[in-house]
Amino acid sequence: MDPKERDQKIERWFGMWLRKEEPAIEDLFTPDCRYTESWGPEYRGNKAIEHWFREWNTRGRVIAWEIRRCTHSGARSYVEWFFEDRMDDGRTERFDGISVIEWQNGRIASLKEYGCRIPHYDPYNERAPQFCETEKSWF
Repeated sequence: MDPKERDQKIERWFGMWLRKEEPAIEDLFTPDCRYTESWGPEYRGNKAIEHWFREWNTRGRVIAWEIRRCTHSGARSYVEWFFEDRMDDGRTERFDGISVIEWQNGRIASLKEYGCRIPHYDPYNERAPQFCETEKSWF
C-alpha cells in the first residue's frame, strides 16, 4: 500500500472520532488486530475496537485530533498528533502523542499510542530544578 493510501486511512480513523461517525472498523483494522492506548487499555480484535468506539462516544467527545506528521517505513507508519477530548462529566484532556502502526494487507494489524502531557516545561530554566507536580495518571 502506498503512503498516500495509508495517510487516507489514518485520516479516516481520526475523523471518525471527531465526527462521532459510524465506525468502518472492518475496512481499517484486521480481524485480529491489537490497539493499545497511551495509558494502558488494549483492545484485541476489530470487534473489540468497534465496541470501545461506540461505548466511549456515549461518554465524551473528541474536540481535536490533529495530525502533525506521518512517516512511513516498510510495513510501519509513525503518526505525530495533538489530541483533546471533553467528557460528559466536564473533565478534559489535552496531550501530544504518537501512534506506531503496523500494516497488513492494507489494514491496521497493530496500533500503539504513546502520549506526552501538556503543558511542556523546562525544569532547568532556573539554577535549581523546578519540577511541576502534576498527576501522572497514565504512568
